Amino acid sequence: MASGKSTMASAKPTTCKEAIRRWEEENQQNAAAATEVILSFQWPPIEKMDNALATLINCEKLSLSTNMIEKIAGIGTLKNLKILSLGRNLIKGFAGLEPLGDTLEELWISYNCIEKMKGIQAMRNLHVLYISNNLVREWNEFARLQELVNLRDLVFVGNPLYESLEVEQWRLEVARRLSSLEKLDGEPIIRTEENPIQLVKTDSPSHDLLQEPV
Repeated sequence: MASGKSTMASAKPTTCKEAIRRWEEENQQNAAAATEVILSFQWPPIEKMDNALATLINCEKLSLSTNMIEKIAGIGTLKNLKILSLGRNLIKGFAGLEPLGDTLEELWISYNCIEKMKGIQAMRNLHVLYISNNLVREWNEFARLQELVNLRDLVFVGNPLYESLEVEQWRLEVARRLSSLEKLDGEPIIRTEENPIQLVKTDSPSHDLLQEPV
């Protein structure tokens, strides 16, 4: 048993280069030519995003979910990237995403350690943001989302700010602050001239229903 523990402790993290090589072997495909690359669930987990990711020049959807990544890096040259999945890591902020501000359309970053939203406003073309189960607790941090004029679909359950309000109060507050939003926590927001904010009546959203795919 002791030897098993020491083996685990001494295992080096998987590098992005190694993860890409594994993906190529499993898929019998050159990663540089692929439009979708999944590097999730690596063992040992990936701890650092690095410049090996820059080889994924045609990638439109990249998943690095369920690893142990702390910082976003190495993807600034991926100008074809539209969907980035980073759920279930240890990420604390949005630094590193700025070069994709005009091109990234969907960011899936639930189950991380994000408390401050600084930098999210650089993502000018973001349509979808899944950021459930993070650590955002203040409205002044949430307010940074008001600069994302293209944001249509937001999942925010499981953050302290969400947990501090009743579901209906939460939905009214968000709909008022984000006038372009069409979907919140998996449920549509309907606006008409007579009733600017009309919320579809449902039960409290199931956290299971809001799991983003890898």
